[in-house]
Amino acid sequence: MSRAKRIFCVIAYDIQDDRMRAKVSKLLEKNGYRINYSVFECMLTEKQYNMLQKQIESKIDAKEDTVVYYPICVDCFAKIMYQPRRQSAARVVNIV
Repeated sequence: MSRAKRIFCVIAYDIQDDRMRAKVSKLLEKNGYRINYSVFECMLTEKQYNMLQKQIESKIDAKEDTVVYYPICVDCFAKIMYQPRRQSAARVVNIV
């Protein structure tokens, strides 16, 4: 049995409503790592990726909000660099 192909995706958002922004943030926290206030890295199957897009779409205001998905190929994923370098594999930014 083969493993499901994974999509590495950076997801960034600009959501006006505090409640909706919190809901989208919680959804993304369940599926990836926060790397900035409104930016997440997620490693998803195609099914998870499509489901996440639908769930987020149902929570945002199409007239005011923006969510951008940046799927990254395996070759580019291997070249990701962080400054400063992170010690652990987990890519999380502590928000104070």
